[in-house]
Amino acid sequence: MAVAVRSIECQARGWSLTASAAGIEHRRRQTAVLLQEWGATQRAVEMARLGVSELLSNVVKHAVSRRCSLRVSRIGADAVVQVFDQSKDLPVIERPDWMAEGGRGLWLLREMADGFGYMPKPYTSCSGLALGKVVWFSCWGAFPSDGTA
Repeated sequence: MAVAVRSIECQARGWSLTASAAGIEHRRRQTAVLLQEWGATQRAVEMARLGVSELLSNVVKHAVSRRCSLRVSRIGADAVVQVFDQSKDLPVIERPDWMAEGGRGLWLLREMADGFGYMPKPYTSCSGLALGKVVWFSCWGAFPSDGTA
């Protein structure tokens, strides 16, 4: 029996970095330019800018080390953004207190993105392997001209 297999275009770009509040805008812009070069929709570009801000801000605020990796992938018609860090502590996402000054970023990202998740994962750095996690979100249909939908 023959099985038809459809090829899905995949592209990825990643950066190892030290997260800092001052550097977040640069990474937002870098992600936006990459997605625009790949032909992403404006909605996907804006979602990615928002998500990169939130994920890198959380590395700055909560991770044991600010060393991390940012990866942007195009998988078929979808965009996926991942941040890998060295902290073993997984995010805790609760319904936010709307009167508080903070504490709602990941909740909003989860609600706005088409996909969202996190999991423990080994983090590979130049100095070796450390325990850590990956937090990711996706924008479905970010590349409507992909032709695989």
